[in-house]
Amino acid sequence: MPATFGCSVPTRGPMSNPDSLRSLAQRAEDLGFDSIWVSDHIILPRQVDSFYPYAADGVPTFKPDESYYEPLAALNFLAGCTQRIRLGTHVLILPYRNPVLTAKILSTLDVLSGGRVILGAGVGWMEEEFLALGLDTFHERGAVTDEYIQLYKELWTKDEPVFNGKYYQISGSGFQPKPVQKPHPPIWIGGHTGPAIRRAAKYGDGWMPIGLRPPAILEPEELAEKIARLRTLTVEAGRPEDAVDVTFSTDVIFDKSAGPSRRMVTGAPEQIAADLRQYQDLGVKNFILTFPAQEASELQESMEHFSRDVMTLMPQ
Repeated sequence: MPATFGCSVPTRGPMSNPDSLRSLAQRAEDLGFDSIWVSDHIILPRQVDSFYPYAADGVPTFKPDESYYEPLAALNFLAGCTQRIRLGTHVLILPYRNPVLTAKILSTLDVLSGGRVILGAGVGWMEEEFLALGLDTFHERGAVTDEYIQLYKELWTKDEPVFNGKYYQISGSGFQPKPVQKPHPPIWIGGHTGPAIRRAAKYGDGWMPIGLRPPAILEPEELAEKIARLRTLTVEAGRPEDAVDVTFSTDVIFDKSAGPSRRMVTGAPEQIAADLRQYQDLGVKNFILTFPAQEASELQESMEHFSRDVMTLMPQ
């Protein structure tokens, strides 16, 4: 079965402007990418001691004074700029937002986009951002996330939604519009840790770890072990073994001079395609790719390079 390919579009930093977002999203659609993805931070404290899980030294690369668009607002804009391409959050930090309002925004976006939403969901890692948002749930963020996912599903699928959780209770209310996608937009769980895998097995339609960014390595052998764990936990949750699709997210770097010690998914198109096929052989159905760039034109060039010279080498 052919893999799907998504690409990240910049919603922070110097490339995050309406013209760049519009042109990159439309170009991704024209090039045959299946999805576009945006990330999530709402407010960036100037002093952050929390460990950033996608840098070897744990130091976040974000700058508090640079532009950082709210992801659901950005996707509503991109929905109006595109026709076919799917629209994903990579990932939406569920504890940050009121769950009923978030469910409403997502269902509205799904209706207005014609059923193109993928909810990539995460628990968050930055305690300082929780505190800046007035939240005291950082240490319970996993439990909050699990509950909010269940509440979303209740609101999206029931005519008379009722939910009695620890963090939220609701009854006696209607909720419209329901999403176009049935039973609801797919929920892909982010993260590579044990709790994330358990969450995907129990609640997710997909699992979408980021790899090849130390300390989150996830080279094929390690990912295979985690996929096996995912399958076991999915069955233990009373679901079919293949109920959760696997997505792999990584940077792609074109470098014709890459030697034998090159990082996976770095090098010439043939090497990159061969690496992606290794992941596909493990059961990865979807790829979300980030093309490092300093300018929108450079990012578009890498997208075109990948579409022309890597996608064509993948199983059709």
